[in-house]
Amino acid sequence: MSGIIKKNNKTVVIGGGAAGMLAAIFSAQKGNSVVLIEKNEKLGKKIYITGKGRCNLTNDCSVEFFLENVVRNSVFLKSCLYSFSPEKTMNFFEENGLKLKVERGNRVFPLSDKASDITFTLEKLLKKLNVNILLNTIVKEILVENNSIKGVLTNNSNIQCDSVVIATGGKSYPLTGSTGDGYKFAKKLGHKIVDIVPSLTGINLISTENIALQGLSLKNVVLTATYNDKVVFSQMGEMLFAHFGISGPLVLSCSAIINRLDLSKVSLKIDFKPALSLEKLENRLIRDFSENNKKNISSVIKGLLPSKLVEIFISRIKEIKNKNCSEITTKDRDKIVFLLKNFSLKIQSLRNIEEAIVTSGGVSVNEINPRTMESKIIKNLFFAGEVIDVDCFTGGFNLQTAFSTGFMAGNNC
Repeated sequence: MSGIIKKNNKTVVIGGGAAGMLAAIFSAQKGNSVVLIEKNEKLGKKIYITGKGRCNLTNDCSVEFFLENVVRNSVFLKSCLYSFSPEKTMNFFEENGLKLKVERGNRVFPLSDKASDITFTLEKLLKKLNVNILLNTIVKEILVENNSIKGVLTNNSNIQCDSVVIATGGKSYPLTGSTGDGYKFAKKLGHKIVDIVPSLTGINLISTENIALQGLSLKNVVLTATYNDKVVFSQMGEMLFAHFGISGPLVLSCSAIINRLDLSKVSLKIDFKPALSLEKLENRLIRDFSENNKKNISSVIKGLLPSKLVEIFISRIKEIKNKNCSEITTKDRDKIVFLLKNFSLKIQSLRNIEEAIVTSGGVSVNEINPRTMESKIIKNLFFAGEVIDVDCFTGGFNLQTAFSTGFMAGNNC
């Protein structure tokens, strides 16, 4: 070991992402001497790629609405969200020089549309507060004595401290440094790790249809997932066909709901015409068939669906394939109406966790004090961000969770 950093460094934060930087800032503002350890060459590496480089940093909504968008363990988050709400987060950034804007769905972005500006704002504050930032530094062990924090052992120093915040992220986007280190530290110190699964990710389909549909974007459709014939997810929005299956906002949200279910028992269906009831859709078809009675059925379907979908749609109702509209029977029409409202998709699996936007699972919330983020097992050990078993839908909710838990950990360590 090249040296010992003495005990005046009271707080060590492991992980220089959103949660870690907030924890370091608020710990330093309370007068603590803070060391922020990041194994990458720069801070906030995942922030840079969030929101396609624009970074949706929060959602301009009430805490009550926010909690409705938390998929796992919303009750655990309640206290820290009221303590550091979306409104307080927006004020915090604007007071520190980052101008913001609110877009569709109350999504909040930097006015500059540059995710890097979020990191720069936080870095400037860290330096102003004299936080000791150690880049390219790997934590090997968290040192504990009598169930209380004593220090942190890195690849080049032994840092004595009074408290530690683990803010190492999950396992999604491992190239940004999220490789599950925090789970290993927590497990070694006696914490339960809830199984890690991908969330907010694409869905692989058992079909070759999606290859022909690749690149097709659908808007204002309803995607429904049923598990053992019970509806577990149903929302209107946008989705996208990809070479592997489906993706896009609706699919990402759906993945967060079904990621712990037996996928062989999950069925997906698309309603292409959610604004039309079965009766209205049937009346429209009767009118369309009458006006195009000498044309092939495909001419009417083209008026109802994107062109890429027409051939595949018709192939699912073989008996109508070569018929003219005048030849369509009542039975045929019923099948068309049904398929327009119930276009089924067969799931193979979710995309792997490396591609997921967030990780579902992590350190059990039963072992963390929700009012402080302190471990109930090890004194002066705190957790913040994605390492905790909490995850949310898209829309700025996950990053806000990182900020709120980071705030809570930093204020209490």
